[in-house]
Amino acid sequence: MVAAKGTKGLFVTGTDTGVGKTLVSAALALFLRKRGLDVGIMKPVETGVENPLALGNDGRLLQWAAASGDEPELISPYRLSAPLAPSVAAEHENVHIDCGLLAAAASTLASRHDYLIIEGAGGLMVPLAGGILLADLAKNINFPLLTVCRPGLGTINHTLLTVFAARTMGIPLAGFLINNMPLIPGEAEESVPHTLASLASADLLGVLNHVTGNPQEQATDLADQLEKLPTLPWLLAGLGL
Repeated sequence: MVAAKGTKGLFVTGTDTGVGKTLVSAALALFLRKRGLDVGIMKPVETGVENPLALGNDGRLLQWAAASGDEPELISPYRLSAPLAPSVAAEHENVHIDCGLLAAAASTLASRHDYLIIEGAGGLMVPLAGGILLADLAKNINFPLLTVCRPGLGTINHTLLTVFAARTMGIPLAGFLINNMPLIPGEAEESVPHTLASLASADLLGVLNHVTGNPQEQATDLADQLEKLPTLPWLLAGLGL
């Protein structure tokens, strides 16, 4: 277990694809670096990569945010071209995803840095290989789980299911962040923070507003939002700081 080695870290998951996990992970890396921490970053599997011999878009953004000089093979050990679930993309490309290799890479990165952020692919129940889910990898690595969720209709069910699955599997919880809140939220969006905070058996660490610009600009904006959150003490506690 990586966490047993004493390095602080976080495993970032989402309630679904497209909720902004990568942007939030990049923002967290910027946020922690501003606080003087040497941050490592990892995207164990990235699919939809145009050139699998190099880091994909997510891997490059995370590398930039952490100012990482680590090898691409550690930052993102498996880079697959098909924009599919990891196990399906790997099967298409005759690649076997070795979760032991992923855990070893995480352990190496953890030994090099003060703090390691690992961003998963999709949600907890995404299949990696055979009967192995992303949740199994998160449990093995044993960092607290941060769930990124969206503010719209349906997110209450998705978020509660994710938190329930994590607790059932014995994965430690850091809490959850609501991302991409509209500047003028509708009734559904407005109700989400209070409803989730009252129902989820995990802490609401903050609500992040919608951002614009290129990915680096969006991550920088989100990092500034993290610093100004009224729930900043809870966020720091969730991060183990």
